[in-house]
Amino acid sequence: MSLKQRIDADIKTAMLAGDKVLTTTLRGLKSVILYAEVAEGNRDTGLTDDAIIQLFTKESKKRQESADLYTQGGNIERAQAELAEKKVIAGYLPRQLSEEELNGIITKVLMGYDDVNMAAMGRIIGEVKQKVGAQADGARVASEVKRRITT
Repeated sequence: MSLKQRIDADIKTAMLAGDKVLTTTLRGLKSVILYAEVAEGNRDTGLTDDAIIQLFTKESKKRQESADLYTQGGNIERAQAELAEKKVIAGYLPRQLSEEELNGIITKVLMGYDDVNMAAMGRIIGEVKQKVGAQADGARVASEVKRRITT
């Protein structure tokens, strides 16, 4: 079952269960998919699961940023709502790599470079991100690579 089909099925289940928060979140995700399909001109064929995962990763990041801003503004209730939506989105994303797994991949990539310095950092980050895909946030990868290069 594709991610899009899974979203549709989960919307029906959430509606039958009377879960308004889940239903609203899933409908929003479906809307994001439909909008991207129309924008890319492939409404008939749809998006691949990889493209949907990329969209959901961005949506998850938006929810986290919103939650952070709401927390800074003192609106804890709204921040919790954003984090609840992020948790729903996380259910459709691949498992995130542990620190040890990410460090192992970074170590392997760094072994391929003779001169590891700040000038090579962009290439290293790009190579690591290509290997980990959606299993690690780009900011997390960049932070860890930078830490490893500067120490």
